[in-house]
Amino acid sequence: MILVPKLRLGNGLFKKAPLLTTPFKKMSSSKIIFKKQFNQRIYNNLNIIKNIFLGSRFYWVIGGLSLLYLLSYFLPAFGVIAEFSTAALVLFILLDTFLLFREKDPVFARREVPERLSNGDENVINVWLENRYIFRIRATVIDELPAQLQVRDFSHMLSLENGERKQFSYTIRPVTRGEYQFGKLNIYVASPIQLILRRFQIPEEIAVPVYPSFIQMRKYELLAISNHLSEAGIKKIRRVGHTLEFDQIREYVTGDDYRTINWKATARRRTFMVNHYQDEKSQQIYSVIDKGRVMKMPFDGMSLLDYAINASLVISNIALNKQDKAGIITFANTVDSIVTADRKQGQVSRIMDVLYNQTTRHLESDYARLFALILQKINRRSLILLFTNFETLNALRRQLPFLRKIAKKHLLVVIFFENTELSGLTGQPAQKLETVYLKTIAEQFIFEKKQIVKELQRYGIYAVLTPPENLSVNTINQYLYLKARGFI
Repeated sequence: MILVPKLRLGNGLFKKAPLLTTPFKKMSSSKIIFKKQFNQRIYNNLNIIKNIFLGSRFYWVIGGLSLLYLLSYFLPAFGVIAEFSTAALVLFILLDTFLLFREKDPVFARREVPERLSNGDENVINVWLENRYIFRIRATVIDELPAQLQVRDFSHMLSLENGERKQFSYTIRPVTRGEYQFGKLNIYVASPIQLILRRFQIPEEIAVPVYPSFIQMRKYELLAISNHLSEAGIKKIRRVGHTLEFDQIREYVTGDDYRTINWKATARRRTFMVNHYQDEKSQQIYSVIDKGRVMKMPFDGMSLLDYAINASLVISNIALNKQDKAGIITFANTVDSIVTADRKQGQVSRIMDVLYNQTTRHLESDYARLFALILQKINRRSLILLFTNFETLNALRRQLPFLRKIAKKHLLVVIFFENTELSGLTGQPAQKLETVYLKTIAEQFIFEKKQIVKELQRYGIYAVLTPPENLSVNTINQYLYLKARGFI
């Protein structure tokens, strides 16, 4: 014990109390090793207990034993059978536990997730599982899916022989953009006895971003390259007139416009020859996305803003494949983002990165600011695809002066949405007075949407009224229609 020396205070002596400390004694290396081994053994035992679960067969056996004990009150012979069965159950539980926990890493598992997910599409997730036990196992895989999916009952069961490796797949459909956090892979393994389950938690945590629908973009891109856009509902549009970009003279094939026949070349070659024209290139295509409160309306789990974002990515990629320039503008009460129309390499990636971070606002959109920006930034006549939503004619008339100003300098197409729930309501039989009232109101709203289309066309503004699920197809159709007729 360490003592403090006496201190003189005034006329007396004061002796300080001894400190409750002991001199440091160096612990031997063997004791340190023993302590670490002891702590590790305790941790392993606790880990074993934490990962033990009871299988469904265990509960069936317990139910049978309970029935035997109940019958033993009436027939004592059943008591002997029940006691023997209980002893056998304990032995089998010990054997099952030994088989499951005798090896350290008897199961290998891995999850394969894409680097990024596509919003609104079915994305494939692969899981690999390998059995390193010396016996056949039955495994239940429970994946900790991202919270945004709101899936709490996902599980997959499979059986594996000794040394067998299997792969299974499942799909997820995200409906919002952002970062999705995958958790651990939980694997519950049962031996052939199937009384006890051993849980394995594979640390497969990963954060994956969800981008606008690049799967849909690639789908339409492949169809456009292979000239099979009609398979996706894209209309074949006959050309009326030509641009000034002459390409070549070639032989006539079925379907060519007879007005393009080059009679001089036909006389020389003694077979029909036609002039072939290319679409005029390098036109500016801007997708303008309204992020105001009207775009927050949900449809099939996704907001109208997400449908507009997906369609903007698709039409931008199609425009770039047609050698046009694609750009993006997003706005609400302020103008938020702008990607200048261009067709240089990496333009799709720039557009996708901008669209990734867009969210709806709770304020009404400011079309005056939008017109001022377009007047300032876009000097060349361009195709403006405005993705927005108008529910009433009065809502349109408030913004119509600005739309007319934009249409004077550019080719404006206003794309807005049908309320498909109202359409379904009008098709129901009216058996009650309340249903008649609801159908009448629904038909009034549907009629007002059609009036909005007529009002826009009245001032030379193109309008597309479309269900959300057909937005991309109808937007591409309108773009091809305007391009085929040389309006852009």
